[in-house]
Amino acid sequence: MCGIALSIGPEADPATFRRMLAVLAPRGEVTETRREVGLLAGTRRLRIVDRDRAVQPWASADGRFLLCHNGEIFNHHELRAELTRLGHPFRSESDTEVLLAAFLAWGEDAVRRLRGEYAFVVVERTTGRAYLARDPIGVKPLYWSRVPGCLHLASEVKALVGHGAPVREVPPGHHGWAEPGGDVQLRPYVDLLTLGEGLPMVDDPDEAALLVRAALTDSIRMRVDTDLPLGVVLSGGLDSSLALVHAHQMHPDCVAVTVGVPESPDVAYARRLAADLGVPHEVVELRPRDVRLADVREAIRISELTEYGDIINAVVSVPIFRRLRELGVRVVLTGDGSDELFGGYPMYHQVGPERARRLFLHRIRNLCRTELQRVDRASMGHGVEARVPFLDLSVVELAMRLPLELKLREGREKWIVRRAFADVLPDYVLRRPKNPMSYSSGLHERARLYKPLFARLHRSFGYHLLEPVRRDFDSVLSRCGNDLDRAIADGLARPDYTMLEHARDLVGAARWNAAPVVRRLVGPRAIRRTPVG
Repeated sequence: MCGIALSIGPEADPATFRRMLAVLAPRGEVTETRREVGLLAGTRRLRIVDRDRAVQPWASADGRFLLCHNGEIFNHHELRAELTRLGHPFRSESDTEVLLAAFLAWGEDAVRRLRGEYAFVVVERTTGRAYLARDPIGVKPLYWSRVPGCLHLASEVKALVGHGAPVREVPPGHHGWAEPGGDVQLRPYVDLLTLGEGLPMVDDPDEAALLVRAALTDSIRMRVDTDLPLGVVLSGGLDSSLALVHAHQMHPDCVAVTVGVPESPDVAYARRLAADLGVPHEVVELRPRDVRLADVREAIRISELTEYGDIINAVVSVPIFRRLRELGVRVVLTGDGSDELFGGYPMYHQVGPERARRLFLHRIRNLCRTELQRVDRASMGHGVEARVPFLDLSVVELAMRLPLELKLREGREKWIVRRAFADVLPDYVLRRPKNPMSYSSGLHERARLYKPLFARLHRSFGYHLLEPVRRDFDSVLSRCGNDLDRAIADGLARPDYTMLEHARDLVGAARWNAAPVVRRLVGPRAIRRTPVG
């Protein structure tokens, strides 16, 4: 994983480029650059694969192309073998070299062969033409902005806002060329709206369980392929527990990390599973009163998120990755994406199958700017590479072929996942109801106190050049009766909450946060005044 930055064009300025790359410093350990007239390219590289030789920017043997790559190509071993048979010589064991070799061999079709979490830019040095691509789900980010005489590209918004120009995002599953002085022409190479179409639905529970088990196991196997210590973000729920059980089986050196109030159910379940497996377990103890305005500001600075609820979740996520970095862990698995794929949200089951599919697709398409953005920024902001096995394209495609009745059954959400791994997970995990981490511990309600300040803080970092803070789409959708078209129109008509809505929210959060104090002050007196019956 890396942070990448490029300035392409006759007005590319070395001082501006240095500032861009400096902003991305937390994403890696070493700074590597290539500086030419009209082309400044660099990475802040987190050394994971072939740590000594995978130096970026990577140049083709003939010097024609230059590659800056953020992410991991998980099937690089298989691609390397195929490219070797085609006669391509290799100088390293890195997935970065394989990526450029694949582009040289297959051109724009190379992205259809990649299995990974990635965003990259290939520059033709003589012309300044740049080829941009991003993984199908948008796990890894890529943004661009244009000023007269120069195209800037970077892994984060914060590296581009200093130009004062609008910032644009490369959408998930898109690729294309940026011409010198011209437009950035992007098109989809994977269409999530049609993924799985034409393939038969998997209605049989036994067949579905076998397919889910095979797909998820293979996805996790690919993502634990590292000789570095492996971390797992463990909430004690179904998804993260599944990741930990597999990581423990497949990797000799793993550690689990949990954040929460010490007496919360999340911590209790996580402690129990880690102890049962014999996995080292770190608990980042965080109480509601520990969440301060400075923590909220830092979460907004790191995350660049645009929905209130995602920002609140980032406040809770940041301490996890800070602790992983302190432990020296640079690769970690998370359980993100399972709720979206396997019916973890009530809205899927409150509408008919066709409307549910549209909701499902909408959430998947927007993960890049919600949960996945939170995970990328919070992790890479501390030099930690987060991998998301539930969002492998093969798993997403399979989930689209499963009917809702296999996702919610017998009163259990994600029923098919529980069925698929019933002999792997302990019963107390299989039967545990969904309980989002930040909500269950009260941390969410504490961070909610600062919601009226989110938009102003967001603007102070210049992030509005991409997109301003907006209402949580889930709340808009709920108010619109889970009607997707109505919710989208409503969100466009009124992007932010009104002052009255903010005031009501603040009063509710203040009451919740004041309740423990009132109980402590009033409780003993009330007990003394209670008459003896």
